[in-house]
Amino acid sequence: MDEYLSHLRIERGASPRTAEAYRRDLEDYLAFLDGEGVEGFGDIDREKVTAFERSLMEQNLAVTTVRRRISAVRGYHRFLVREGLTKANPADAVDIPKAADRLPDVLSIEEVGEMLDAFVGTRPSDLRDRALLEALYGCGLRASEAVGLDMEAVNFDDGFLRVFGKGSKERIVPIAGAAERALRRYLAEGRPALARAAANPTADATAAVFLNQRGGRLGRQSVFNLARKAGRVIGRYDLHPHTLRHSFATHMLKGGADLRVLQEILGHADMSTLQVYTHLDRTHLHEEYAHAHPRDKMNI
Repeated sequence: MDEYLSHLRIERGASPRTAEAYRRDLEDYLAFLDGEGVEGFGDIDREKVTAFERSLMEQNLAVTTVRRRISAVRGYHRFLVREGLTKANPADAVDIPKAADRLPDVLSIEEVGEMLDAFVGTRPSDLRDRALLEALYGCGLRASEAVGLDMEAVNFDDGFLRVFGKGSKERIVPIAGAAERALRRYLAEGRPALARAAANPTADATAAVFLNQRGGRLGRQSVFNLARKAGRVIGRYDLHPHTLRHSFATHMLKGGADLRVLQEILGHADMSTLQVYTHLDRTHLHEEYAHAHPRDKMNI
């Protein structure tokens, strides 16, 4: 298992959090096999994997959790086959429960405006928080991408950020308008003051765009806390940073953005991942139809 997790981190570029989740999933799987009297890889067949899946369902776990655990098991067995430790993957033929279609939570354009307009303070941390929220929404960044942003990755002259997403994949993200103005102001007036708070600044802190009160790189938990704080302004007490990313994608499509362009900005490898956004606003589709179709206004 340790070799497989190393393979995920080094060769597949999995984040430490993903690798740790897979470790927990596989520890559960191996404990289940031990309880079934399995002594070696050769004893694992489809029935054993199916029994494991059934045990997960009987625990009333969320379908997404079951799907992730079975995916971890499949990947683990593929690795065993590749390394010559087994001849077949007994998990390949196991059906993964279908996830329920669930549309992502999004804010309205009015909610976003009201929320961002509430962050008007002039303290260094205020300027940082406004710039961070503007970047999450205005550029469609993930929380991890925002805190991982380095100074050298900001190019105002050409209007883009160089972002490292999942699997350390690099992409170019446009920045303009309110997001650019907020980030420029923070870098000019807020960040220098925060940087001076560091007694012994590290190379990582010196490179980071978003700094905490001690002059170090801002952490992901701080982004989650900021999102909850921002959500309270508009009565959305469970606001998640990813909701701002979903809102960005939805509003871009409503504004006429091309799906392939949006795919590149968001860093999605699979176009199908974006299809969910095309179902978010049926009203908008009907309005567009009524406005554009020549026979919609004909009385017959």
